[in-house]
Amino acid sequence: MQPSDQCLTYAKEEHYCPHCNTRLACCHCPPFHVGDGLGWGSEVMFVCLNDDCQLFVNGWKHCEEQYGHCSSYRYMLLPGETTGNAMMVGSKEAFTGSVIDPNATKFTNDRYEKEKAAVAMLDTCVAEHNLEPVLTLLLDESANLEGRQRACDLLVKLNDLACIDPIRNHEFRHTEFEQQANLAIIAILKANYCKECPRCAEIIKSKAKACKHCGAEFE
Repeated sequence: MQPSDQCLTYAKEEHYCPHCNTRLACCHCPPFHVGDGLGWGSEVMFVCLNDDCQLFVNGWKHCEEQYGHCSSYRYMLLPGETTGNAMMVGSKEAFTGSVIDPNATKFTNDRYEKEKAAVAMLDTCVAEHNLEPVLTLLLDESANLEGRQRACDLLVKLNDLACIDPIRNHEFRHTEFEQQANLAIIAILKANYCKECPRCAEIIKSKAKACKHCGAEFE
């Protein structure tokens, strides 16, 4: 899920638990409310994740005596409200994986905007001899697979030797993109009458008998 700007705004707000005075963590809401099966009416909620909070510590015994199962309570507050409630949780780990980190969210948003801009430039990048959007998508492991495939397909058309070093130095998670990119590099080198030195990997003329960079000699 792409975090909204509103999530970032909420994550910067400061609210404190009345039971332990710990700052509440801004968390994504679960998809359903355990009480009525409906949503919470908000993208986020503020939750006390302090394991030493008295509400959480004492809640285990209360839930066992009242309901006969292992659970406790976390204090929660919905955006725009001044008074929160005790929310039942089944483990210490509940909500710890849904905390919104403002810095991480901003990084994700920035990456997503950069990806969108790169996709928008694919239609004109060959005519404009612009390698940047192609490399942006191809080397972004989080980018949409369709956009990355379009970028990979444009490598040979761009015929730019500058793509080789970034691709060679990138660790691909999707091996099919790595294989396609390597085939594109072979085609680009051939089109430019070049080859890679097997010793230092620098690009040299295809008919060179020795590498001008490291001195390696070839047959």
